[in-house]
Amino acid sequence: MSLLPFDDRDGVIWFNGALMPWRDAKIHVLNHGLHYGSCVFEGVRVYNNKVFRLTEHSERLRQSGRVLGMDLPYTTEELDRATLQLLEANGIADGYIRPVAWLGSEVMGVSSQGARTHVAIAAWVWPTYFSMEARMKGLRLVTSSWRRPAPNTVPYRAKASGLYMICTLSKAEATEKGYDDALMLDWRGQVAESTGSNIFLVIDGRLHTPTPDCFLDGITRQTVIALAKRRGIEVIERAIMPQEFADAQEVFVTGTAAEVTPVGSIDDYMFTPGQITATLIADYEKEVGSSIAPASA
Repeated sequence: MSLLPFDDRDGVIWFNGALMPWRDAKIHVLNHGLHYGSCVFEGVRVYNNKVFRLTEHSERLRQSGRVLGMDLPYTTEELDRATLQLLEANGIADGYIRPVAWLGSEVMGVSSQGARTHVAIAAWVWPTYFSMEARMKGLRLVTSSWRRPAPNTVPYRAKASGLYMICTLSKAEATEKGYDDALMLDWRGQVAESTGSNIFLVIDGRLHTPTPDCFLDGITRQTVIALAKRRGIEVIERAIMPQEFADAQEVFVTGTAAEVTPVGSIDDYMFTPGQITATLIADYEKEVGSSIAPASA
């Protein structure tokens, strides 16, 4: 089934402070964000008319902009209000929200001095990121040939569009091989994340997850860690080598789009979604007020 292209839909988009018809939300081809990657974004979910951790996402958008030298012309509170206004105007109770900020067309060159910061927010109805069949079986991942770069080479603390190019390449590489997604290692060969989600391993009843020292510390990741600790599950953040998947009984990924999704295999390592994964899926469902299908324990 083909999807509607994202530039040809009904509804409105919040664009530089005002709502405008969806199809009119356009920018010039000669803008700094397109040519030099001066663009940051967020992914936010709304469940039953409740935006999950909206203020944290709005503040992270502003912080990502600051990391890239972009001073967003809207406060966190103004971004929050704009998001709620947009959802009401589009009549969206359950869906996905995409705030984005970029530098405009005032200058064209590596230097961005003098370029204006633009901000837009779009929202649309969107089901779970992975198919129900994939979620129930557990995702099939393959290790990517691309690696997360060292932290002194990229602004990894920002949710910047340019940092996702290796994710796009890794995802394409994985799907062409028949997998659901890719596992990304970092420049040291340590486990980092998937292409758009953080990763957790269950080893002997404890939750292990890579230290986010070269990739984004996701808001969903932080939420799941808090939920696990609330359950009395020990959470260990540390360097993890790929061969340690042999010791894991369960593996799952977390993200705004992926929510909490079990992993069935990574390369030749096999896992069975178990009790801890099922518990955290249920707890996350309660936290966001959604209806997420539980993993089979």
